[in-house]
Amino acid sequence: MDSMRFVAASAAILLVLALMPFSHASYILTAINTTVSLNQNTSAQVVEILRVSITNTSVAQYSTDRLALNFTLSQWQNIIGSSLIEHIVNPHGSIYDFNFLPGPIVSSTNGKVADLVMSYSVTNVTTVNQTGPRTFVYKFNDDVFNYQNAASGDVLGQNTTLTVTLPQGAKVDDVLPIPDYPSFGFAKSYRNVTELSWDSDEPLSKFVLTYTVTESLQDEVLGFFEHVYSYLGGFAYVIVILAVAALIIYTYLRTR
Repeated sequence: MDSMRFVAASAAILLVLALMPFSHASYILTAINTTVSLNQNTSAQVVEILRVSITNTSVAQYSTDRLALNFTLSQWQNIIGSSLIEHIVNPHGSIYDFNFLPGPIVSSTNGKVADLVMSYSVTNVTTVNQTGPRTFVYKFNDDVFNYQNAASGDVLGQNTTLTVTLPQGAKVDDVLPIPDYPSFGFAKSYRNVTELSWDSDEPLSKFVLTYTVTESLQDEVLGFFEHVYSYLGGFAYVIVILAVAALIIYTYLRTR
């Protein structure tokens, strides 16, 4: 009986040693950098760079895993840990065009590190209301945040940066909390900026970002025809051709 216990204990120890390269302690998440590029159709492209520290005993295993390009996000979560998640997720929307790229191991002042890059698109990151001719007011939907959960709500953790890039021509109307970059100090100063950033330990529970986009007359005309085409499909071209033909005939008859 004692010999059987010894064999079982030895097998358990060998199993633990064999699995050590996969342990979450070997891959420590040290920094998160999230960039959210907002679109006028209320969606956004998101690029996240998650830096992990890799112990010397796990370098070979990470290099092997990195070459397995067919690994899914869930498989990498089993390797890296539950901290490997999308941080912009709309519970009432969807994620699409997801890509995941584990970067090479590089040496830093803190040892071996690697950057894991996730890129994806998210729907309904903003809401929009038309307040005048060619004038649209957008509001950021703070339900999309998926960061650390504190007593007050979502909060950026240590070494975590959130950057929001506004659509072309956007004018900031209101922003809270005051961004760390640019550091003007009060909301109205951010009216003409194109990018806002918040850094570590910033609470997001009362996050506010509203901005106005005023379309040019050309954009309005193009948007009208895009709307007509999306509604009528190829038949829209027939209508345009008939309208042009009618105009030519009308002009010809008048000159006669």
